[in-house]
Amino acid sequence: MATADVELHLEPKSLAQPKRELEVNKLFRMVMKHEGSDLHLKVGLPPMMRLRGIIRTMEMKPLTEEDMERLMFPTLTPRLNKILEETGGCDYAYVVGDDECRFRVNLFRQRGKMSLVARRVNNVVPTFEQLHLPPSVEKLCKFDQGMIILAGVTGSGKSTTIASMLDYLNARERLHILTIEDPIEYTFTDNKAVINQREVGLDVSDWPTALKHAVREDPDVILVGEMRDRETFEAGINAAETGHLVFGTIHANSAPSTLGRILDLFPADMHPAMRQSLAFNLKSIVAQKLLPSIKPGVHRVPTNEIMILNPTIRELIIKGEDKKLPDAIRIGFLEGMLDFTESLRQLVVNGFVDRAAALEVAPNPEQLKMELKGIKVATPGIL
Repeated sequence: MATADVELHLEPKSLAQPKRELEVNKLFRMVMKHEGSDLHLKVGLPPMMRLRGIIRTMEMKPLTEEDMERLMFPTLTPRLNKILEETGGCDYAYVVGDDECRFRVNLFRQRGKMSLVARRVNNVVPTFEQLHLPPSVEKLCKFDQGMIILAGVTGSGKSTTIASMLDYLNARERLHILTIEDPIEYTFTDNKAVINQREVGLDVSDWPTALKHAVREDPDVILVGEMRDRETFEAGINAAETGHLVFGTIHANSAPSTLGRILDLFPADMHPAMRQSLAFNLKSIVAQKLLPSIKPGVHRVPTNEIMILNPTIRELIIKGEDKKLPDAIRIGFLEGMLDFTESLRQLVVNGFVDRAAALEVAPNPEQLKMELKGIKVATPGIL
């Protein structure tokens, strides 16, 4: 991973802040000041932050284990301290000042010493336009029930995209939106909707309990967070079957590969039943990656793959013909579907992304080259 020094001049004094301000806040404020995305702290290295996709080193002394303990222990509750000691790591939200900025923190031990990675989360939920999301994302918010999954690797902006979708509903529909998060990232202000946000470990003891309670709390829309295990996914799909609109995230590289990730949560003898359930309850999978932008004022921009379940895609899922899904997505553009190749082509043509950067992440670089030249690749028959 590329690293570089950056002139982040700090006075060679103590990190002490004014009264009632934790010492570590000075480092968080440096990230805020320079509009970095992440803070990295590791024993033996100076503090670092990620700026425009590159990790850069602050002009400060290397941190000792004592520094890390002095900086981070005051941010932990007794519960988090116990989790750190028992499991070697803990996740939590950290708020700087009077809700000036929120960070999603992962504090963990590596080689016996403490390290931290904190992702900056904006207080204001951005709109679709501010995120430069494709227009068809708005269409997905019109479903009144079913499941919508955001797929992508860590740091691909899944949580931000879902937050923008929930806030879109919040501004337009009289609904009850319930979120279950670990930790809470974006905080919402009730508009037309009533929004209740439950943080695991703070508002409710654990995921199973929160999901059990959810269907008794009269929600119209439920955010179940990351679908990391069978229990969470089953609770989400059951909520979708009973008339709720359910949002969730999963680690996968594309819309078609998301199906494989979901099925991997279940034993093989359950796959046919799960395919049936997915075909009739899944509404859409949105896969997302973040790319550095070349447009002034835009740091990063998403490239998206959007699969919306129509009769063709449902039949392919039931039959297990997942290899045909990419072609089904390509020919579904009139229904709002989008594949990564077309998404990247649009980003290049509209001046958001450099051509070389687009080709580097394209699933089929040769196809993207042809599309950029205006040559359309024929799509074979699907069924």
